Amino acid sequence: MPSERVSFIGHSGEKLAARLDLPEGPHLATALFAHCFTCSKDIPAARRIAGRLAAMGVAVLRFDFTGLGHSEGEFANTHFTSNVQDLNAAADYLTERGMAPSLLIGHSLGGAAVLRAAGELESVKAVVTLGAPFDPAHVTHNFGGALEEISEKGEAQVSLGGRPFKIRESFVQDVEAQNLKPLIANMKKALLVMHAPLDDIVGIENASEIFLAAKHPKSFVTLDNADHLISRGEDAEYAAEVISAWAARYLDLAPPAPPIGAPEGVVRVSEADADGFLQDVNSGPFHHTLADEPLAYGGTNKGMTPYGFLASGLGACTSMTIRMYARRKGWKLDHVWVDVSHNKVHAQDASTGSGDKIDSFKRVIHLEGTLTSDERARLLEIADKCPVHRTLEKSSQVVTELAPG
Repeated sequence: MPSERVSFIGHSGEKLAARLDLPEGPHLATALFAHCFTCSKDIPAARRIAGRLAAMGVAVLRFDFTGLGHSEGEFANTHFTSNVQDLNAAADYLTERGMAPSLLIGHSLGGAAVLRAAGELESVKAVVTLGAPFDPAHVTHNFGGALEEISEKGEAQVSLGGRPFKIRESFVQDVEAQNLKPLIANMKKALLVMHAPLDDIVGIENASEIFLAAKHPKSFVTLDNADHLISRGEDAEYAAEVISAWAARYLDLAPPAPPIGAPEGVVRVSEADADGFLQDVNSGPFHHTLADEPLAYGGTNKGMTPYGFLASGLGACTSMTIRMYARRKGWKLDHVWVDVSHNKVHAQDASTGSGDKIDSFKRVIHLEGTLTSDERARLLEIADKCPVHRTLEKSSQVVTELAPG
């Protein structure tokens, strides 16, 4: 995904470092990501979620709060309210660029921050929290015995994630003064709460309280055995998949209209990206899809490859042919699916006698239902009657001509 290093002015006038991840295709919406307490914009969970959203047309701004990561300012001078103010500044920056955020995503204390900020941002339609506390004061549990020192001396050095941070009494007083319940109830945004039941930093009961405080539309999805930082790649990827699928329901992600359809009986393939390989494919006037190549081959991986279309044609025709025959016979075939793989093989391996390479398509046919062994064997034979199969096995003629003009 294309990514820009940008900056904007935070709540106290210091420059905040940010990264704007952009879609390779049309820009359909914008999300704003708030990281966890003392984390940064570059944690794996943030990168993976941004990448998945960018792939579906959603730009994502992730930034370092004041005093963290590459942002200016002193962390010791910040508190929960200042984080919310930084979020508002980030939203203002996006709005000035004509990219007002419609989705807020917050991780841990960043999740509590987006819950508080959401009601102040008119452009926002949906909010996602990941392992967020219902009460921002929950974060003080990480300070241990330092709380007494903070109260007595006004500040103390606290070890968080193996790193030292100076925490001042103003921070503790600020988080203890927060009450998110009425804000969540009156947020008037779609809400997705994601939390791991085994989270030992912010307990799962926090997700329950957030969910119960919110009004519909609201959803809850478990992160199973993920840790609080969602540090494992598979957990971060799962969260990214769920967020991207859920957000599509509440954001206006309608892509530009496809090209005008081809005439009946014609498949029209039109280049959609002159710098890559993306193609618009219209089959007659009613059906549109995309063809592309993988990233490794210079494409953008937004559609099946040409050979993928060829293999899908064989698989679809095989499945249809089997279903048609079983239906006519009245056999109890509940479900059929066909796995097709394609390879280039030496012709002698296919017993053709030639030394050249040829295309080999392997079909694995799955039949579910109450079928006898004879019926299953007959359906396997019928698969070879598929018209596309016959076309691929025989020599085909391709006639090419140049259009006038």
